[in-house]
Order: sequence, then C-alpha cells, then structure tokens
Amino acid sequence: MRTVLFESKNNVSYVYLNRPERYNAMDREMLFELNHVLGQVEANDDKVVILSGKGKAFSAGGDVGMMVDLAGEDYYQEVMEQIEEVVLKLYRMPKIVISAVQGSAAGLGLSVALTADYTVADNHAKLGMLFIGIGLAPDGGGHFWLSERVGTHRAKQFIWGMEQVKGKEAEEMGLVDVLTDEGVMEAAVHISEKILASPIVSMLKTKKIYRDQNIDRLKSYLQAERQTQWELLHTKDHREGVRAFQEKRKPAFIGE
Repeated sequence: MRTVLFESKNNVSYVYLNRPERYNAMDREMLFELNHVLGQVEANDDKVVILSGKGKAFSAGGDVGMMVDLAGEDYYQEVMEQIEEVVLKLYRMPKIVISAVQGSAAGLGLSVALTADYTVADNHAKLGMLFIGIGLAPDGGGHFWLSERVGTHRAKQFIWGMEQVKGKEAEEMGLVDVLTDEGVMEAAVHISEKILASPIVSMLKTKKIYRDQNIDRLKSYLQAERQTQWELLHTKDHREGVRAFQEKRKPAFIGE
C-alpha cells in the first residue's frame, strides 16, 4: 500500500498521508514517499496544496516502532534528513499550503501541519507536541513553528506540559487558523476556492518575503533539533518512555 496519496484537481494538489490503521504515524517509508510526492507538487502548475490524512487522524507523529531503529547513527541521520526535507519543501513551496487536520496531530504530525499557510481543524481535533512523553524534544521544526505562532514562553510550556488541545483552544492559542463545524476537507476546499479567485501572485510575493527572512532561522532550528534528538535518544528516560508506551503504562522518569 502506498503510504502517501496524491491527486491534482482544479488547480489544487491534494496530498494524503495514508497509514490510517496507524493513525498516519510517519515511518521511514512514508517520509521518503512524502518527499517524492512533494517534489511532484513543486513541479506542477497547481497554485494551492491541501495536506491531510486518511482515516481518523491527520498524523499521530513519528512511528514509535521506528524509534528503536533510530539508535543506529546512519539510520538516524537518514530519517532526520528526510524530515528536514519535508518541512523545508513545504515552507518553501511556491504555492499556498493548507493543512486539513481531523483527529490527532501530534509530535512530528503537528510540526508538519504547522508548516502550512492555513491550518484548518474541526472542534474535535487534538493538537499536541507530546515528544516529552517519550523523553524527546520536538523535531521537524516544531520549536520554530510554535515560536512563530504562540511565542517562545508559551511554546516552552506547551512542549513541557504534555498538552493536547482541542479545536477551540487551539484556535485561541494560534495553532489553528480556521475552525470549522463542517468537514475539514470541505472547509479546506472552500478556502482554496477563495484563494484561486484572489490575486494569488500578490499573495505568493508576501509569502516569499517572509520565507526569505526566516529560512536561515528555520534551518538553524532544524540543525539544533537534529543534534538534540540524537543526544536524547541515548538517555534512560527515552528508553523508559518508549517501553512505557509499548506496555501502555505511565513512565517512571529519573532525569537521566
């Protein structure tokens, strides 16, 4: 089964994460496929991209099963390179990007969702970084996106607090741009139609100005996250966090 689906329709590229049985948790295969699909999207003539997930979730984050393999440095560097390419492609995308969030957007899934120019969610969506639950720190530019949207001080507390906020609170925080009672895809399509009826060249010029001012800062965050995550992967707390997740129990962290 393909882990990422893509179709182009009416000047809109639709990209779907497609591991619904795993709540679209991202593994190595999905990251490679997503990068390949985003390359196709970059090259086509569509003006808008809608990114969503099949099934009940946008994405539950990185696949915990992949965490064991990340202990090998070559594998780790390869996976982190793919993550960084995904978020940089989305951030640089010369199109308007909309993320349509239903269900959970957690960890890496939230980082990817927040790359968008518009984040759309329904009232039942749940957004959280949650990396700390397995003794890790955000990656995929998570520190950058949260700093941009909620400010550094609030971002720290959100990361540390294991918060998973629902639609209305996420909107009030600034994590969600459009909250909808209708289906998130319907709302995303409605936004895309308004964009396509707008002077989109002007919109993209504004996007480029902000992007060019911030791209080096994003890259700096990504580099710091890669080094930090490698260090945290080798802590006792991370190993305990993964074991506790697999055993469905509360972790007993010791600060080491």
